[in-house]
Amino acid sequence: MEKILVVVIGVLVVALAQEIGPRIRISPPLILVVTGAIIGILPMVPEVELDPEWILVGVLPPLLYSAAVSMPAMDFRRELGTISALSFLLVLVSAVGLGFFFAWLIPGIGIATGIALGAIVSPTDAVATSIAKRVGAPSRVIAVLEGESMLNDASALVLMRAAVAATSAAAPVSFAGVAGEFVGAVVGAVIIGAVVGVVNLRVGALVRNATVNTAISFTVPFLAYLPAEELGASGLVAAVTAGLVTGTGAVKYLTPQHRFSDRQNWRTIELILEGGVFLIMGLELYGLVKDVQRDHTGVHAAIAVGVAALLVVTVIRALYVVPLVWWLGHKARRRSDQREYLADASEAVHARRLEFGQAERSAKRKPGVRRRLRRRRLGDLGEADLSTVSADTAALYDSRLTRRLADIDYVLAAPMGKAEATIIIWAGMRGVVTLAAAQTLPAETHSRPMLVLIAFVVAALSLLLQGGTLPSLIKRLKLPDMSQNRAAGRARLRREMAIAATKVISASPAVQDSPALRARVVQWTQRTDEQKQADDEDDDTRLSPAQIGAEYARIRRAIIAAQREILLRHRESGVYSSGLLTRELAQLDAEEISLDMRAAE
Repeated sequence: MEKILVVVIGVLVVALAQEIGPRIRISPPLILVVTGAIIGILPMVPEVELDPEWILVGVLPPLLYSAAVSMPAMDFRRELGTISALSFLLVLVSAVGLGFFFAWLIPGIGIATGIALGAIVSPTDAVATSIAKRVGAPSRVIAVLEGESMLNDASALVLMRAAVAATSAAAPVSFAGVAGEFVGAVVGAVIIGAVVGVVNLRVGALVRNATVNTAISFTVPFLAYLPAEELGASGLVAAVTAGLVTGTGAVKYLTPQHRFSDRQNWRTIELILEGGVFLIMGLELYGLVKDVQRDHTGVHAAIAVGVAALLVVTVIRALYVVPLVWWLGHKARRRSDQREYLADASEAVHARRLEFGQAERSAKRKPGVRRRLRRRRLGDLGEADLSTVSADTAALYDSRLTRRLADIDYVLAAPMGKAEATIIIWAGMRGVVTLAAAQTLPAETHSRPMLVLIAFVVAALSLLLQGGTLPSLIKRLKLPDMSQNRAAGRARLRREMAIAATKVISASPAVQDSPALRARVVQWTQRTDEQKQADDEDDDTRLSPAQIGAEYARIRRAIIAAQREILLRHRESGVYSSGLLTRELAQLDAEEISLDMRAAE
């Protein structure tokens, strides 16, 4: 009974922090860490010590899976190079740099143990992404931070385990061996995660009950994590891959009710798990301090080293991010030079497609066509003789060129500059992975209590200092106003969707034969989102005869299907922003759910 009461109180505290935080302009994780620390020092509260495996196995896989499901695959693909540079190479550089720093500053721990501790404090936490989203950071920066926080946990844990193994190994551990192990772990995890994600989508397509499908989805991150770990791969990367595959294919395989149920329930799970870990993080502080005191290694020394380590890791991040952003700017300028001849090639290919009457037909992904495309540079097509190009080849050329041009426009519309680099540097907060990984250090590790407290100081101080000041920093930076671009893109997309609706209406004999039905359908297509919702709410009072109402619902479903197909095609090409496409898809889902509810009455 007492444990149940503790859990209930914990959930209430997490919920209260989430509600109060935005009102007082303090990040909820900061409130939870401070609240936990205050509760932990009360005399009647026993020392809290949570088995780190509960976090590494029970909490991280679902958290990373949930983040991956909600992350647009289009943004992840576009920023994969930057995300990889931050998630893998920066973690390695930070761990090695901090390893030498710790070995120099803490007597007796050695380089290997220092690198292990450096790997522990290297990965960033997803809380930075939530803060950046709330205060309106550029979408490109958010995509980079979100992708980094999903993948750097795995690289840090692999590096930490290799360093710990080196401390007890009779033979020296080579860098090539660690690198090979890491590559194998990532490749194996991607394969396992992709298989689990595809199977999840196929099973979800067969399940009719949305609640049952959501219950199955709760097992997916563990179905990816557990076999990956058993086979020596990275379970966290497998969970992330399964989430990306599921999120990308959900619109195609799952019903709107399934997607809505999954989205709402996973948000709740994510809120409770993430908030609970931060609360426990604060509760464990008192016990960590007492462990250091019993070990006679010095609390003040641990705090001082933790403060210095945070400074060092922030400097390393800055020295790494600044040239990375410069390189991204250089790459953007090169892409700008390429855009003109790629646009010429696109016009030439599109003209060839018009000869086949396939301006709106999707490309057929035949292997032979793909091989020919790889042998030919897209930019050369503007001056090439396309008279012998087949319809399928022209369609695939057009698809690839459209995506390439959209990728260039994406980079040029949101260039990375000093302001974006500043946000990425300062958003390098540490969190739950740092504390959980520190507690997995072997018991025989030299000065283990002190090392764990150092990791806690780095995590807690980064949350308090960087997390507390990140919102004001983003507001002070002179970020470009993208509202006009977003409005223009939304207007263009709405026009395309309106044209699709008109085509469906024109192709329906029932609409042509019934003036009342035609007027009603046309009136609905011209309404705004708010007016459509109001129309749904009071539709029963103005229904036409039953047969007209049924035909009206059928046509609305056909319009929704046609518009959804347009959105999915644009998600593949990348012409519009992922945020706009996500919102429009959610709006179509809401309309279809409304029709289903009305049909069930």
